[in-house]
Amino acid sequence: MENKDTDEVEKLKTKFISAWHNVKYSWVLKSKTYFSRNSPVFLLGKCYHFKAEDAESPLESSSSNETLDGDLITGNVEAFRMDFASRVWLTYREEFPALRGSALTSDCGWGCTLRSGQMMLAQGLLLHFLGRDWTWSEALNLQPLDTESWTSSAARKLVASFEASLQGERPPGTDPLPLSQGRAQEADVHLREVYHRAVVSWLGDSPTAQLGVHRLVEHGRSSGKQAGDWYGPAVVAHILRKAVEEATDPELRGITVYVAQDCTVYCADVIDSHGERNQRPDAGTHAGNRAVIILIPVRLGGEKTNPEYFNFVKGILSLEYCVGIIGGKPKQAYYFVGFQDDSLIYMDPHYCQSFVDVSTSDFSLESYHCPSPKKMPFSKMDPSCTIGFYSRSVQDFEKISEELAKVLRPSAKEKYPAFTFMKGHGQDYDLPGPPALERKEKPFLAESRRAGATAGDFVLL
Repeated sequence: MENKDTDEVEKLKTKFISAWHNVKYSWVLKSKTYFSRNSPVFLLGKCYHFKAEDAESPLESSSSNETLDGDLITGNVEAFRMDFASRVWLTYREEFPALRGSALTSDCGWGCTLRSGQMMLAQGLLLHFLGRDWTWSEALNLQPLDTESWTSSAARKLVASFEASLQGERPPGTDPLPLSQGRAQEADVHLREVYHRAVVSWLGDSPTAQLGVHRLVEHGRSSGKQAGDWYGPAVVAHILRKAVEEATDPELRGITVYVAQDCTVYCADVIDSHGERNQRPDAGTHAGNRAVIILIPVRLGGEKTNPEYFNFVKGILSLEYCVGIIGGKPKQAYYFVGFQDDSLIYMDPHYCQSFVDVSTSDFSLESYHCPSPKKMPFSKMDPSCTIGFYSRSVQDFEKISEELAKVLRPSAKEKYPAFTFMKGHGQDYDLPGPPALERKEKPFLAESRRAGATAGDFVLL
């Protein structure tokens, strides 16, 4: 009994330490995120509308699901929340195995761009293995994150949680979903959950995780980056490419990453990436049919994002093959996944959570999914970002390039598109190779922190 009490005390201690890290690294909690009932909400190519017939119960399913413009999917609040919460959420972690060559066992304060890049990569992998319509069955059962400031009242809640755990109590939740009918359907559900766990495990926080922070930091060394440095969106794009290229898991051989050069996508290079040239010898059945995640580092203005690009960003996030944007505020990276009116919807990596051992077969998935979205005005968006797309085949890429040509048409005031498509290979234009990566930045740990947003519930106006 004494050992059990000691374990519970250690768990409580861990909770308090995590709470302190969340204050220190700008996860200062505020109450709500507000969404309008009267404007559509776009989330990675899907469109939802919150205007419910029953105004007194805005969080319940509406009785109608209309279609806007024929190809936009509309839904209610519950459908939006389930879609958002099904996206993989990667945040700061602590107490993971030390990063090679350092004593760091946490990426708190410096790893937010890496985490945002991981989230974008995770979305590409979800599209690849599960498709855009996949949602996690437990998404709506997630417990909302605390929406109070870390005051004495929040501390009391932690103590109450600790006491409840000693008494064997469990937080109330909905009953498990009923088993699928039929063996075929049950097998399909099981397979989808296997892929869901596989994606999360590849992004885990251990040296053996194929796409985890340990591997990303190692790949960053060739770009002059060390653990504890700040990573810019363009640097992370190249790190992700290296990580996927050198991954050894057989399931990852059917996908690769292409990074645009100098805001230019060279079509022949992307087609080659799909597998027609430079095929890896061990690609097996995926030969000639690899999917490609296309990453395009861009700069949307000078010191601040040019407002002329706001509609461009909206157009990008409205496309079903978009896997999001690595962006954020200056020195504070977010993963942008959608928008409503003049606000971006994002997932925030600035939340310190405890290490999870993803090598076990039954590791908890709850901390890898965010229950509530956050919003940020377009006007606060840092101009430096990396845009991502998923292309399943050469035919998909041809369709993507045609559709993007419409989105890329510059406005009357902004004469130049954010990026361009060029025929041929990059080498045909005598390019010296990948552009120089961003200069080394100071880590967050050396900077004063501003209060940031958090994941709380959202409110309809």
